[in-house]
Amino acid sequence: MKEILYRLFESQYLGRDEARTILQDIATGKYNDSQIASLITVYLMRNISVEELTGFREALLDMRVPVDLSDYRPIDIVGTGGDGKNTFNISTAACFVVAGAGYHVIKHGNYGATSVSGASNVMEQHGVRFTADVDRLRRSMEACRIAYLHAPLFNPALKAVAPVRKSLGVRSFFNMLGPLVNPVMPAYQLLGVYNLPLLRLYSYTYQESGTRFAVVHSLDGYDEISLTAEFKVAMPEKEKLYTPEMLGFPRAKEHDLDGGQTVADAARIFDNMLHNCATPAQANCVIANAAFAIQVICPEKKIEDCLAEARESLRSGQALQTFERFLSLNQ
Repeated sequence: MKEILYRLFESQYLGRDEARTILQDIATGKYNDSQIASLITVYLMRNISVEELTGFREALLDMRVPVDLSDYRPIDIVGTGGDGKNTFNISTAACFVVAGAGYHVIKHGNYGATSVSGASNVMEQHGVRFTADVDRLRRSMEACRIAYLHAPLFNPALKAVAPVRKSLGVRSFFNMLGPLVNPVMPAYQLLGVYNLPLLRLYSYTYQESGTRFAVVHSLDGYDEISLTAEFKVAMPEKEKLYTPEMLGFPRAKEHDLDGGQTVADAARIFDNMLHNCATPAQANCVIANAAFAIQVICPEKKIEDCLAEARESLRSGQALQTFERFLSLNQ
């Protein structure tokens, strides 16, 4: 690792196969925490290359615990994290809104590394027991159209680096990898990223993989559609800049989307959302993300129609009923 770090410190790049081998070695415990932290630091100082990202991704997919739920053709809604905004669990809430609207969802998540509450934190706060049992996951999909995959159960390398990531408390290339290594390899994905270079990088990566996708970025730095500013959406057939007003939404303020100081705070906001008691800014944000997820699955639908479906899922209580059924099966 010492020789590798020297090369990286001199602004050299790894080849695809080399990156793949390094991540495999991390997973098997070949490197110590200090070496892993140094590797993470390199990618805070410069952008990751397509070859490096592809190699790291291939290593994780090679080592993953595979889960075949392809017959459901599900969608994953996820952000890279690392935007430093400490938002509430927008993507996770959007998943239940989309499932409540009648679509299959396979949420791949983890504990928060750079924010108070990741998806796994809020799930665990509600008593969810994580599982890698495919039969249990399939029962969840059948009963409520959504299943949850706790990333460390399926990706040993993510489990190996979790303590280092948590102690550093900064974003890393593992944030970039998480959305790309959902072990189900979902047919559809809505991914939020924290800067425009990543939007381009992921768009290229998804086009290579054949996944039907939308990559979204709010231009003020959010890794989701925050409605605090203009946002860009990249899909296979188009790339478009939106304003909140184009969708009929007022602009939100940064404090409107805050996730609180504890996991309990974040869980309370999440509950308020599904009980239709959230603030307008919180609800609008979740509805917007859910609507673009629906459009990924149904590109023939106008975004206005997708927004209407997402609103109805919340208003009618379908999103809440979906979550309650999910809890009954997964606690």
